[in-house]
Amino acid sequence: MIQELESQGVVSKTHSPFNSPIWPVRKSEGEWRLTVDYRALNEVTPPLSAAVPDMLELQYELESKAAKWYATIDIANAFFSFPLAAECRPQFAFTWRGVQYTWNRLPQGWKHSPTICHGLIQTALEKGEAPEHLQYIDDIIVWGNTAAEVFEKGKEIIQILLEAGFAIKKSKVKGPAHEIQFLGVKWQDGQRQIPTEVINKITAMSPPTNKKETQAFLGAIGFWRMHIPEYSQIVSPLYLVTRKRMISTGALSSSSLCPDQAGDRSCSSPWPSEDGTRCEERALLSSREPWPVLEPLAEGAWGDSRPTPGILEPKLQRV
Repeated sequence: MIQELESQGVVSKTHSPFNSPIWPVRKSEGEWRLTVDYRALNEVTPPLSAAVPDMLELQYELESKAAKWYATIDIANAFFSFPLAAECRPQFAFTWRGVQYTWNRLPQGWKHSPTICHGLIQTALEKGEAPEHLQYIDDIIVWGNTAAEVFEKGKEIIQILLEAGFAIKKSKVKGPAHEIQFLGVKWQDGQRQIPTEVINKITAMSPPTNKKETQAFLGAIGFWRMHIPEYSQIVSPLYLVTRKRMISTGALSSSSLCPDQAGDRSCSSPWPSEDGTRCEERALLSSREPWPVLEPLAEGAWGDSRPTPGILEPKLQRV
């Protein structure tokens, strides 16, 4: 992985007084993404006034469009599209197998990388007078009332991005379609729904028996709170026990989480009910639907050859 990044000029060997530990992350397709634990660097990095858009506000805005057709575009390795100034590179150094490297491109893990990336892509789209769209860092969505309308919008945005020097991977262009995934949420007719795989993951979780497991459960369902009726009331006992050293399944029973469970099958307690199903499953199943993942290095993303215009064609089908 590091050798591949080095051959593409994304990282290079260095000698620096700075050093941060690496933190490889396995992507959903099984490949590895090189990230570095920059927490110490982030703590002493001055803040930026700019920020990426709030994800929830973007969802509300997209919901207000009540569109019939959608298409999404994911820029390939967007962070690596932006070079780091030479004088800044030493502070991003890391070590692998006794050899010190640093980033020549915007690294993942640094607190300002998403903000800088979002702003530069936004500037490129504005300069190219892109049609109406929503952007969250390197993810872009367009919408419309017909497939042809969405096709043309997507094609125009891709052309703008290619001319600005970005790479677009075919597999990351989706639509036009009535149903599509954006920001980890499934969209259809202007409505958002929980991905089916997320529901399955949550309902397959065993009841937590200690503080750490409870925190993990709350983290898994917290993003979807808007889809769970009476969420705050349901999870309030769980938040209480996270402030204690340890919990037991006896002390934190299903009845303590949901006193009316026996008589009210609409309860959304995460604990198994008498019929063997979990109440949170019943709540979540009212909506069904996928998390975005970063793609592997795209061939040609940093070389002389770039994807050719019209790359949208293989994925966007005229209707």
